[in-house]
This record gives sequence, structure tokens and C-alpha cells, in this order.
Amino acid sequence: MTASPPTESATRPDAEPAGLGQRFWALVADWLLCLLLAGGLTRLGMLPDPEALWPSVILVVEYAVFLGFFTQTPGMRLLRIHCVSIRHGRAIGLPRALVRGVLLALVLPALPAFYEPRRRGLHDVLGDSIVLREPPRS
Repeated sequence: MTASPPTESATRPDAEPAGLGQRFWALVADWLLCLLLAGGLTRLGMLPDPEALWPSVILVVEYAVFLGFFTQTPGMRLLRIHCVSIRHGRAIGLPRALVRGVLLALVLPALPAFYEPRRRGLHDVLGDSIVLREPPRS
């Protein structure tokens, strides 16, 4: 697999970190999607009970795949933010996205985002990533 080219906003000197509100609502959208998917798959008999565990598993997988390869989950796309490597501005790859997803599912990562200047949570620091606003469309 070849590395994706740097995203435009990650290479801009004025790249702006995503706001906590944008990040929160993107997560809410992704969580609702995972709840719907887990509920539907459980009712179809494709996932065993207990149903309560599956939304978290699906969220980890969603984050790993979408952030690892595409820089955005569906919720992030809706809120016009994306997650890239803080070093090179490209997709963070599957292993680091998986770390982010697991930490997010454990509900640990948000605390540093309240005082870290670039709004990076624990999951961003350990995933070597940053969540940025998309540049305005022309």
C-alpha cells in the first residue's frame, strides 16, 4: 500500500485544529451509526447477544478503517473535520487508528483536549495524530 499524499489542510501553515464541539458531534453521529448497525445486525441474528458490547466493537473497527485509510469517519465527514498524522499530514494507518479507536471506546481520551493548545486528546497523542478543520470550499 502506498502512502497517501498530504492533505491540503495539513500542509497549510494556517491549518486549524477542530473545535471540541465539532469533534463531539462527529463522535455522536458515529456512535448513533454504530448503535443502529449493531442493533440491526443483532436482530438479524448476525451478531450474538449481548447487544451492549457490539456498538463499541463496531466503533473501534469504524475508526480503524476510516481513519486508517481515509482520514474521516462518516461523522467527521458530516462535521467537515479530518484526522491526519501530525508529522506528515496523511492518513495515520491502521495500527495507529486502531489505538485511537480503542482509547476512544474506553472514554479516556478527551481530558487533555481541554488544556492542550492544539486540542489533542490522549488518543491523538498516542496515535500521533491531530484532528483538523477542513479548509473552506471555494
